[in-house]
Amino acid sequence: MVSAGQFAAFAALTFLMIVVPGPSVLFTISRALTVGRREALLTVAGNAVGVYLQVLAVAFGLGAVVTGSATAFTVIKLAGALYLVYLGVQAIRNRRELADAFAAEVRTTPGRTLTVLRDGLVVGFANPKSIVFLAAILPQFVDASAGSVPVQMLVLGVCLPLIALISDTVWALVAGTARTWFARSPRRLQLVGGTSGLVMIGLGTSLAFTGRKD
Repeated sequence: MVSAGQFAAFAALTFLMIVVPGPSVLFTISRALTVGRREALLTVAGNAVGVYLQVLAVAFGLGAVVTGSATAFTVIKLAGALYLVYLGVQAIRNRRELADAFAAEVRTTPGRTLTVLRDGLVVGFANPKSIVFLAAILPQFVDASAGSVPVQMLVLGVCLPLIALISDTVWALVAGTARTWFARSPRRLQLVGGTSGLVMIGLGTSLAFTGRKD
């Protein structure tokens, strides 16, 4: 099984990777400013699930496929990029409705909750930053002589969604607090909606053109 030393070393490296803001952090901040703290936190939860699905995929073979196949890497990358662009366009189109959203009573419905969780999950699972990190780094912390290699990967892989969950939650809370200042002016709200949409479109575009080093 995984030793304490293995786990601590991988956790430390994972932390260093996560503290550099990537697609998930920027997406969380945009959601917090656009639709509020609650949905940003749901996005964070969905993102953590999506990231751990990457861990499962790497543990059971996708890591080797993505690392060795430019096509597989491109498919995953473009799927996430297109989804971010779609969400960005929707944010810009609906920017004038932000004032109504602030004024209206917020009601939690299962459908809406699942939709927000899905958005976070898709962005988390399609994040090329974490899939490449997992595919390239995770296998190096596995002790093949100890057996149960997939199980070791699954245990070590818990570090990534757990640390990301904590980090992204902090970002969501900070951004959600700043949101109240924008709520005082309809023009500020439209600016937030339009800017957040542009951020997501720009993020998706940049991901689409992120290359491989091989």
